[in-house]
Amino acid sequence: MGSKAPRSFTVVASGDVLLHEGVSEQARRDGGGALDYRKIMRSVKPVISGADLAICHLETPLAPPRGPFHGYPVFSVPPQIVPALADLGYDTCSTASNHTLDQGTAGVGRTLRALDAAGIRHTGSARSAAEAARTNLLSVAGVPVAQLSYTYGFNGFRLPAGRPWTANQISVPRILAEARRARRAGAKAVIVSLHWGTEYRHAPNAMQVKVARALLASPAVDLIVGHHAHVVQPIGRASNGEYVAYGMGNLLAGQIGRDKNEGVITRFTFTRSGRGYKVTKAEFVPTLIEAPGGRVRLYDVLAELRRTDLSTARRTMLGRVAARTASIVRSRGVAVPFAGPPERATP
Repeated sequence: MGSKAPRSFTVVASGDVLLHEGVSEQARRDGGGALDYRKIMRSVKPVISGADLAICHLETPLAPPRGPFHGYPVFSVPPQIVPALADLGYDTCSTASNHTLDQGTAGVGRTLRALDAAGIRHTGSARSAAEAARTNLLSVAGVPVAQLSYTYGFNGFRLPAGRPWTANQISVPRILAEARRARRAGAKAVIVSLHWGTEYRHAPNAMQVKVARALLASPAVDLIVGHHAHVVQPIGRASNGEYVAYGMGNLLAGQIGRDKNEGVITRFTFTRSGRGYKVTKAEFVPTLIEAPGGRVRLYDVLAELRRTDLSTARRTMLGRVAARTASIVRSRGVAVPFAGPPERATP
């Protein structure tokens, strides 16, 4: 590691991007007929763009630009979401999920081409064996950082015959082997994105706890960020000090209703430690999806609470959301604070 490597850098990660029809209908209204998702999400742009590395989870495959578009249960969503994710400041996305194979290899290919065109890196699915074998290695303030991505399964769809590399499934030996390969490729930190858990359940299930314990016991893995439950799950910490964000809820989805419309953006500060970097601080930002009168918007709850023009009723409601989210995030005994102003790499 060169002498110019920073002392620390920040990473943010967020919940599922899951485009139900109502979200896309709002994007079409906002775009005057064209699909524009930026207005829906602009409240969270400062916290996303303010990090040195921003990680998203694109759960569903993309359709052709003009569709046809489908929501639950077999998704095929507008590719116009990807430029909006780039506008927010995302650098890389995990793509291994239970919906990765909803549109077969054609959907995988469209998704990855759209991310490539937007300049967003990706991991978790692949168009070729060679692509699957490459480590998603990013330069974060000059520090090589790897992101890996895996899912528990594919909702009954099977990996294509002869193409087992199309999407990654959770296997502790495989993940550890690929994390070690990332280290050999130069990674000074390895972040693993996992699509796992029990839907709509705040507590991590036994599989999550077991897998997290096994991965974080290895010096090859520095952080786990989780998805799939569609509700907020806690942040845990292994005996060696490594963190796991079991589930960050939904970043953007049409599941409007308490719990499913509350999420978190997590922020981790990595600090130089020996020959690599380790997480020395974990923070979070509560998020809220609202659709009053059918108008879908995503909010950074902390930013909203800093406004001086809020009504008493809205301030009270947002305060309750923040408190409820905090109680879940901290429910495994890890005293994670709310995130302060965005921080960047420090020399």
